[in-house]
Amino acid sequence: MFLSRPLFRLVPDTTNIPFMKGRVVGFLFSLFLSIASVVLGFYPGLEKGIDFRGGIIMEVRTPAPVDIGLIRNGVAGLDVGDVGVQEFGDSATFLLRLPVQGEEAATQAAVSRVRGALEQAAPGLRVLRTEAVGNRVSAELFQGSLIALGISMLAMMVYIWFRFEWQFAVGAIVTLILETTKVVGFLAVTRIEFNLTTVAAVLTIIGFSVNDKVVVYDRMRENLRKYKTMPLQALIDKSINETLNRTIGTSMTLLLSALPLALFGGETLAGFAWTMVFGIVATTSSSITLAAPILLFLGEHRLRRSAEPVKAAS
Repeated sequence: MFLSRPLFRLVPDTTNIPFMKGRVVGFLFSLFLSIASVVLGFYPGLEKGIDFRGGIIMEVRTPAPVDIGLIRNGVAGLDVGDVGVQEFGDSATFLLRLPVQGEEAATQAAVSRVRGALEQAAPGLRVLRTEAVGNRVSAELFQGSLIALGISMLAMMVYIWFRFEWQFAVGAIVTLILETTKVVGFLAVTRIEFNLTTVAAVLTIIGFSVNDKVVVYDRMRENLRKYKTMPLQALIDKSINETLNRTIGTSMTLLLSALPLALFGGETLAGFAWTMVFGIVATTSSSITLAAPILLFLGEHRLRRSAEPVKAAS
C-alpha cells in the first residue's frame, strides 16, 4: 500500500492559485522579453555556426596542454584570412575557424597550410576533424531551417484548430511565436552557436510546448462541459491547477535528461542541451503567462456559447 502511492507530489492536489489575476502583468512581462529578444537577434545578432555562415572548422588536439597564444601565433600570417582560435573543452583541444576560401582546391590548400603551421608550432598535434561549408550551401541551409520552423508552427496551428476551437489555436500559435523569440534572445545573449543542432533543439521545444498546451486545453474543454455556470476566468484557473502537477512533473523529467547532457555532454552537444534547458523552462511558464490570458481574452463570450449542453441523467 505504501509503494502504490506516490512518495511526494511536486504540487498538492488542493492547489488553488488564481493565475489569471496576474494575467496582465505576466503577459506584458513576457511580451517585453520577446521584444527584447527580437532586438538582440538583430543586434548584436546570432552567433551563426559554420552551417549558416560558411567557412572551415578545424578541431585540433595537442599532446599536452599548451597556451592558446602558441596556436594563434602558429596560424598568423598564412594568408588564409582571419583565423579564430578558441579552447574547446580543455586546454589541449582547440577549435579553429577559417573564412570561406572559394573553390575546393583553395579550401584544401588553406587546410594544408594551417595543418603544417600547427604541426611545426606544436609537434605531435592531431587534427580531429575538418568541416567546410561554402556560401551557397550555408545560405540554402539557413533558408531551409527557417522554412522548417515556419511549417512546424503552421502544422501545429492546424492540428489544434481541428482538435479544439479556433480560440485555442490562436492562443497556441501566438504563444509558440513568442516562445521562439525568447529562444532567439537566449542564443544571442549566451553566444551559443545558431546552427542545425540548435534548430533541432528549437523544433523539439515547439513539439514539447504544443504537447503541454494540449494537456491543459483538454482539461479546459472538459471543464467547459462540466461547469456550465462557472466564469471562464475561474474555469481556466481551475484547469491549470488541476494539470499543474503533471505539467511540472513532465518538465522536471525533461530537465533531468537535458541538464546532465548540458553539463557533461561536451562542447559538441552543449549548444543543443542548454537551448533545451532554457526552452523547457520558458514553455512551462508560457502556458500560464501567454496561452491562458490569450484564450481568456478571445473566448470569454464565445466559448460558453459553443460548449455542449450537459445531458440530463436518465
